[in-house]
Amino acid sequence: MKKLEAIIRMERVGLVKNALYKSGHASLTLTEVKGRGVQGGIVERYRGTEHVVDLLPKVKIELVVNEKDVDSVIKIIAENAYTGKPGDGKIFVIPVEDVCRVRTGEMGPDAI
Repeated sequence: MKKLEAIIRMERVGLVKNALYKSGHASLTLTEVKGRGVQGGIVERYRGTEHVVDLLPKVKIELVVNEKDVDSVIKIIAENAYTGKPGDGKIFVIPVEDVCRVRTGEMGPDAI
């Protein structure tokens, strides 16, 4: 099993969420986060004064999938989060040792 953490633009969340749902990956967690990547943020002007905004609002999507599904889920997220502009995000793949469904006590891949 692998945990995928995708940091994406807020305006792309609906597309990514719907595409994941349609592909059978309905279970996920969304968290509003702030961060920056290589671009280092943006410069905004307000009343003639420049302000550097170096922490931009993003959304982190977390889901655990079977190892055989990792590539297809990454493809779904990447295709639906893509705008072609800096700040489209990143997807991290993290090994998951085990999982337990609290309600039923199921363990391992059955608990996903």
